[in-house]
Amino acid sequence: MTGHRIDVLGQRFFAHHGCLPEEAIIGQEYLVDVKIWVDLSPSAESDDLNQTVDYVDVHQICAREMAIRSKLVEQVAGRILTALRVELPLTDAIEQIEVTIAKFAPPIGGDCERIAVTLQA
Repeated sequence: MTGHRIDVLGQRFFAHHGCLPEEAIIGQEYLVDVKIWVDLSPSAESDDLNQTVDYVDVHQICAREMAIRSKLVEQVAGRILTALRVELPLTDAIEQIEVTIAKFAPPIGGDCERIAVTLQA
């Protein structure tokens, strides 16, 4: 890998994911982090947005997929990962993508700040 990476971290979304019926009604806050390994040399030299991954596109894809209810955050992370791979310009130049979704106050019957799921491809 090139060692170059674009991170879009700390994206906050309110969504209704979860297996329990209450989660579908009440909803809660989620945190999404995306890391994309891609050669940034062309954009570093040219100062041209068309030669890099636009973090606005990343955020829009995450927002769209977070708005679709799922029981499992694994499925949401998988949808985001697939959409980023397919929809971002420069898909051939992207070496790897990592998506992490954190769910705050999961209903586990105990004290837990958050759970997180990470998928890479």
